[in-house]
Amino acid sequence: MLDENLKSQLKAYLEKVVRPVEITASVDDSPKSQEMMALLNELVGLCDFVSVTERRDDGERAPSFALNSPGQDTHLRFAGIPMGHEFTSLVLALLQVGGHPPRTEQAIIDQVRALEGELSFETYFSLSCQNCPDVVQALNLMAVLNPRIKHVAIDGGVFPAEVESRQVMSVPSVYLNGELFAQGRMEIEEIVARLDTGSAARVAEKLNEREPYDVLVVGGGPAGAAAAVYAARKGIRTGIAAERFGGQVLDTMAIENFISVRHTEGPQFAAALEAHVKDYDVDVMNLQRAEKLVPGKDLIAIELANGATLRSRTVILSTGARWRQMGVPGEDQYRNKGVAYCPHCDGPLFKGKRVAVIGGGNSGVEAAIDLANIVAHVTLIEFDSKLRADDVLQRKLRSLPNVDVLLNAKTTEVLGDGQKVTGLTYENRIAGQRHTLSLEGIFVQIGLLPNTEWLKGTLELSPRGEIVVDAHGQTSVPGVFAAGDCTTVPYKQIVIAAGEGAKASLAAFDHLMRTSAPDSDNAKAA
Repeated sequence: MLDENLKSQLKAYLEKVVRPVEITASVDDSPKSQEMMALLNELVGLCDFVSVTERRDDGERAPSFALNSPGQDTHLRFAGIPMGHEFTSLVLALLQVGGHPPRTEQAIIDQVRALEGELSFETYFSLSCQNCPDVVQALNLMAVLNPRIKHVAIDGGVFPAEVESRQVMSVPSVYLNGELFAQGRMEIEEIVARLDTGSAARVAEKLNEREPYDVLVVGGGPAGAAAAVYAARKGIRTGIAAERFGGQVLDTMAIENFISVRHTEGPQFAAALEAHVKDYDVDVMNLQRAEKLVPGKDLIAIELANGATLRSRTVILSTGARWRQMGVPGEDQYRNKGVAYCPHCDGPLFKGKRVAVIGGGNSGVEAAIDLANIVAHVTLIEFDSKLRADDVLQRKLRSLPNVDVLLNAKTTEVLGDGQKVTGLTYENRIAGQRHTLSLEGIFVQIGLLPNTEWLKGTLELSPRGEIVVDAHGQTSVPGVFAAGDCTTVPYKQIVIAAGEGAKASLAAFDHLMRTSAPDSDNAKAA
């Protein structure tokens, strides 16, 4: 299953294993079990510390396999074949069960080990989901660190009956002790914070003790990362508070237009951003959501959702944007129950079903093309009288036999049976007639909304909610700058956001130099 180049790389990684790893494989007579055993036997051949034992009818999902080490009490299992995006999760699990120390802050490790009670997690993933590995890897590590924690990572494509029974329509979906715990991308810090209810207050107390910054960046996407690096390189006190480091980049599949990087994927690019920031003396505060900006003459305050307040001489806002919602009845009720926003992540869960894509721009047409290879039928619904996607994408779309395109169509309601989506209604804007489509899934691809609601009434926003900035990234509030997708700067691209973040940081530094310089009279008196 593994090519020679990948085997060579994997063998080098497995040299870090320092204690035996026992793999217990649960199999049946299916082709998937044979495929899984072929993978496991290849792993055994790459590392003397790794062994595999095959079992049948042991009450576990088949195909699946557990990882453990003699003398350890680890409850970690993969159900399915963790290739694709999850191959890294398998490699990390082998290393961690094999005694290689995790690259996680000691404070988080201590929190995980201190968690009490029996915690049995199940995570449903798809091999095409770029957000799933973060959740799988976090819970795997928690299972390695704490014997009271169990984790099974389940490939929904291998266990469709289970997915159907639990009505899993979005990945990653995490169950704790049989009940839905969370959906969507999470890091280990966020998972632990949800389990350790007192952690938010402790974090807030520590943040309140922080000394004022010279530059405080709010947001950890490309713009925020660039701003933090440029500020730190000036030798000034720099902090960055981010709700999730990487921002919307984490939800991006392939990145092929960031100059000098021929190809990467969103999570890898986000990890590189964070690593670059941490190369410098930057106070990184992740999982922190800003709720209020309080301008001041000498110091500007940022109030956080956990009750903490950070202060700084200048602030750079780089809060990015999020997927725009339709705003119709039923959308909120059936989010993650058939209403989805990431075709790459959730598309495989709708194999053989009928779905709709809302939006005729590049994102919508690309989603429809991708989904057409998986689902039974795609209906693309566009509000305008024509599609807005590039011609090459439109030609590809119209060549597909299982795709219909509806123009001048306004989605009016998401329909469901109380548990999952069953269809939608739309109105023909020309004839005024209403129609109903029977569907199992709806993928919304209608653009972005800036994450700026919390700034209303504090600084100038455009009618679309974007932060109004000048050529230097200066906002209407002195000392407050902004960059990236949350601003009025056109063309929401990663490379542009990074450049704007650097520019805003340089402008903030210039502001600091000018406002801290002595006036001419005082200089003469001195």
